[in-house]
Amino acid sequence: MKHTDILAAMISPLCSWYEQNKRILPWRKNRDPYRIWVSEIMLQQTRVEAALPYYERFLEALPTVFDLAKAPEEQLLKLWEGLGYYSRVKNMQRAARTVAETYDGAFPQAAGLLEKLPGIGSYTAGAIASIAFNLPEPAVDGNVLRVAARLCDNDEDILLPQTKKRVEEELRQVYHLAQDAGDLTQGIMELGALVCIPGTPKCEVCPLAGLCLAKKNGTADRLPVRKARTEKKTEKRTIFLLLSGGRVALCRRGKKGPLSGMWEFPAVEKLLRRKAAQTALLDMGISAEIRPFIKSRHVFTHLIWEMQSYIAETESQNPDFTWFTPAELEEEVPLPSAMKPFYEALQREAPFKDWR
Repeated sequence: MKHTDILAAMISPLCSWYEQNKRILPWRKNRDPYRIWVSEIMLQQTRVEAALPYYERFLEALPTVFDLAKAPEEQLLKLWEGLGYYSRVKNMQRAARTVAETYDGAFPQAAGLLEKLPGIGSYTAGAIASIAFNLPEPAVDGNVLRVAARLCDNDEDILLPQTKKRVEEELRQVYHLAQDAGDLTQGIMELGALVCIPGTPKCEVCPLAGLCLAKKNGTADRLPVRKARTEKKTEKRTIFLLLSGGRVALCRRGKKGPLSGMWEFPAVEKLLRRKAAQTALLDMGISAEIRPFIKSRHVFTHLIWEMQSYIAETESQNPDFTWFTPAELEEEVPLPSAMKPFYEALQREAPFKDWR
């Protein structure tokens, strides 16, 4: 049986199941492409439950594409704080400006045009096109690849680009059979999130159990195949928490590399013992006695930061840094997740906790 035959046969039972079992989610209240787009970008690396409060806060502050287009960067980054991958929200604003200026605020109703917007790949373009505009365009993410692999009992590596491309093309051949392309897209996503889950799927409640070749062949718990990626690079860093006159020092990262343009505590790109860290602080123009503070490890997609921090109180506020009050840090400054463990530990330390 061809893959496309199996995928075509799944459409009717899957869409019926979705209509009866779909979760009530704020981005499903209507077919607004802006709301759908925001949700899809947030959900790329975040679970639905964790994304909900961020989504509500974001939409309350920036309810339209025009609001996003003109939002100050600090507000934008603060709204995104905790979601990580800040380049995504920066690209969202670039895309919003294009939609506002080139399309007068209306998202283009073609997947090819959507994919030309900054930060929108084939998955997000397919999601917007099918859900918002009922176009026969698939949106293939990890959930969809997992469902397709099990339905067709396919052991191809789903991390390979050619596997994703093949699944996209096979789905595209059958999408025209769905009465509502958006329901089909969301139905596959929902099935992968709730039933055809990683590890051991819930085959006993699956509406596609009768079609599924992996269930028939007893291979469902071994699929999909995901071959190990190359080992991540590890970088060592020394972080300085500098306190002075009710303020804490931060600096901007450069425009290249991880967390580009974001605020961070002053740092040195190597792991320093106390004596060497003291010397490094002097090189920054600050004379203060340091003491060891917490260690932390942060994992990016392709990189790991291993960090040792030191804390110090100083009378001089080096103008090379920007000095923030605790209230400003809490309310205005977007700190990336890599810096959060140091900030949280700092909140428990005198004199910082006394300044709040």
